[in-house]
Amino acid sequence: MSAKSNWRITQLPNGYYQTEVSHPAIDDNWHSVTRRETMEGAESAIDGSIDYFAKKLEATKGPKVVKTF
Repeated sequence: MSAKSNWRITQLPNGYYQTEVSHPAIDDNWHSVTRRETMEGAESAIDGSIDYFAKKLEATKGPKVVKTF
């Protein structure tokens, strides 16, 4: 979920755009995440989700040293 290649945008019949993500390790289905009025809003939502999941992956690596004395 932290790679943009796992995401896509589809247009719904009502004109809204839906962001969807694929979990290749789990299954080959696309799962809806958000709906936005514009394509730009949908892409911005994807970018925000990618940042969120990238930070979650970084946190699983444990604490990192930021300063030593």
